[in-house]
Amino acid sequence: MLVGSLTYTLFMVTFLFPSNWLLYLMSGVLGAGAAITWTGQGNFLARCSDLSSISRNSGIFWALLQCSMFFGNIFVYYQFQAKEHIDADTRNVVIGVLTAVAILGIVFLAALRPMPDNSVGTSEAQRQEQQNRTGWGSAVYAFKSAGKLFITRDMLLLSVAFLYTGMELSFFSGVYGPSIGFTKKIHTTPKEIVGLAGICIGAGEVFGGGLFGILAKKTTRFGRDPIVIAGYVIHMVAFFLIFLNLPDNAPFKDTEDISYLDPPRPWVALLCAFMLGLGDACMNTQIYSMLGGVYVKNSVGAFALFKFTQSTAAAISFFYSSHLGLRAQLGILVVFGTLGTACFCIVEWAVKRRQRESPEDSRTVSQDSRSVSYDK
Repeated sequence: MLVGSLTYTLFMVTFLFPSNWLLYLMSGVLGAGAAITWTGQGNFLARCSDLSSISRNSGIFWALLQCSMFFGNIFVYYQFQAKEHIDADTRNVVIGVLTAVAILGIVFLAALRPMPDNSVGTSEAQRQEQQNRTGWGSAVYAFKSAGKLFITRDMLLLSVAFLYTGMELSFFSGVYGPSIGFTKKIHTTPKEIVGLAGICIGAGEVFGGGLFGILAKKTTRFGRDPIVIAGYVIHMVAFFLIFLNLPDNAPFKDTEDISYLDPPRPWVALLCAFMLGLGDACMNTQIYSMLGGVYVKNSVGAFALFKFTQSTAAAISFFYSSHLGLRAQLGILVVFGTLGTACFCIVEWAVKRRQRESPEDSRTVSQDSRSVSYDK
């Protein structure tokens, strides 16, 4: 987590020295850093939790994480307000503040106390074997372990949900905002609505994460599937409203075109932004709860596969988003959202069934078989 966070800070510092080659280089470094950061913090979250607290901790983690989007967008919105051109002084202030916050975050990460491995069901001999592996041997062992986990039935099903989270992440972070800004009839200064939309997305993320943290006991009792289904419904409503509100060519350039609402409504755009954030919180908090609660025996591999699949989907989505109209992109999201929700629910129902059959210990997932098994 510490090494990964350094790459985030270095990436931000590069904006003080605008350069195409430097931006591309540090983007690749940031991608590598993000992979180890998310895998590490997922494993750390699993080590800090048990079955009774994983839902609460996932919600709190997600709410705190998304505060950056909420407060960061507010800060940037006021810094960039009424500016047609971002001058060097404004850029330096923004990057300087964000870099200072990132450095403060690194200090707090460095102060975290080590957490013991709580891999229930793993024998002492297996743990000792893992600890004795160093260097490339450890890396190869982790890679093989993740590979075996990936080809299990439940992880393959969950991968469909991971794909959807990557697609909708790239949509609301890279497509939706510019689509609002390019729709000239939505407001006299549509670029300002883009900043407000970012704030609303962050508000939805924080609200969702905080809500699920507070209601963690009910989540544990009734399962994760109702929240994922709720997130799916919220996203489908948001996609339908976006379909009605924004024109098909909005992702590409400034346009005077309209969709079904004439003129496009700013409040609908902001409502959809909040719903996109809230639905994303529904999905991701429950995925974290699933991986940290059920795959605790191999939480590193589980979170690594999650980030790998999600990032692959995000990269593919960013590629086709520059070629497909808004309606085609919404159609793809509807299809994968439906499939991803269904696959997640299938796994969750299987987990519930196994918990009833083996209530003493349902957290130990065997990665050595093609179907997930639970050992007492």
